[in-house]
Amino acid sequence: MAVTCVPVLAQVRGDGHKTGMLYENRLPEDRSYEKSEPERASGLVIEEKIIRAVLSGRIAPGERFGEKEVGEIFGVSRTMVREAMIRLSSRGLVDVTPRRGWFVIEPSVAEAREVIEARRAVESGLILDHGLVGPEAIARLRSHLVAQQSAIEGQDLARRSYLLGHFHVHIADVLGNSVIANILENLTARTVLIAALYQSDEDAQHSCHDHEALIVAMERGDRDEALRITRDHLIHLEKALRNRARSNRHDRLHEALAEP
Repeated sequence: MAVTCVPVLAQVRGDGHKTGMLYENRLPEDRSYEKSEPERASGLVIEEKIIRAVLSGRIAPGERFGEKEVGEIFGVSRTMVREAMIRLSSRGLVDVTPRRGWFVIEPSVAEAREVIEARRAVESGLILDHGLVGPEAIARLRSHLVAQQSAIEGQDLARRSYLLGHFHVHIADVLGNSVIANILENLTARTVLIAALYQSDEDAQHSCHDHEALIVAMERGDRDEALRITRDHLIHLEKALRNRARSNRHDRLHEALAEP
């Protein structure tokens, strides 16, 4: 039986840059076990739109997804919604419980540290594998940096969260490593959820400054400095989480014990 490769859907990064075409093997003589192209595309659209909404902060940690409600929004069956949610669950963005149904995860400080540790390993490896970065890649990174600063100054919290997290995906993208970009997209999506719970305005500005220093180091081809900045950046994020967690605990305790 002949097997053909058929393009399904172009993957698009958050900045609009296409990273390539997904292909799948098809058995043309027997189509009884296949979903139609519109059905496959719709499932991917649901997944992509939810990821974008989470990354931009339009969907908050703990937000619940009703299969019927989401199906009505996209005009698809509950089965297709469930399949998209299962894929998102495998990426660590949503979870399911018998009573609540599907909901966006609410990362604890301990889970946040695990995500940061994973990012440290992946991003350090990416930096070590690249020396001098070309001018076109640097220009794309600087354009991203301008957008970050604009979102911070404009108090656009959703866009700020998305761009600060997506910058690390963007680095892998402009360096031509789509596999690492996909890994970092999953990790940074969870980091954005963490930031939504714990990150302050001062933390956000500090992250933007780190990104600027990292671009300068990459432009010079100084891998040691780029590696130091990357590691310090994640250490600062860890410290911010600890301080924020202590502050939140004190506030909750004060509220619980204060006299009415």
